[in-house]
Amino acid sequence: MVLARVASIVLRVAELVFATIVAGINGDYLHAVRHTSSWSHGRFIYTEVVAGIAIFFSLIWLIPFSGTFVHWPLDFLISFAWFAAFGLLVDQLGGSCGAVFDWNNVAILRDDQCGRWKAVMAFSFLSAICWLVSAIVGLIWVHDRETRAYRRRTWRNRSYV
Repeated sequence: MVLARVASIVLRVAELVFATIVAGINGDYLHAVRHTSSWSHGRFIYTEVVAGIAIFFSLIWLIPFSGTFVHWPLDFLISFAWFAAFGLLVDQLGGSCGAVFDWNNVAILRDDQCGRWKAVMAFSFLSAICWLVSAIVGLIWVHDRETRAYRRRTWRNRSYV
């Protein structure tokens, strides 16, 4: 169970870092296009909202206590939200910046917009995987905990009716 706690902390830190990177790059893009119609940037706004929610929950659940494992359904939900954001971003690019998983020109600090979008896609995908693994670790921890609690139950004073 110590391994599950260490894995949970490592995953929460990775979730926090990935969501922060996505929020920063995506927020910079949304700031650059702030005077245009927001309807055409809906998928980027959705990604920013998912990143904000992920930052909030990863900060709260980074505190190591046993209650962090029972939130695995919300971990699954956030993972699915990240996968949806990844799919929306892939659909937005539509091959205009190269293949989806060809991340050779991923850039965070350069002025290459295709590289920045690919960085957002890459870290969205990595965040989705981290949230999914975190949910699986939580599900295994809860299942193991319930199984051990059930095995410890003994019936000493049974009635022989």
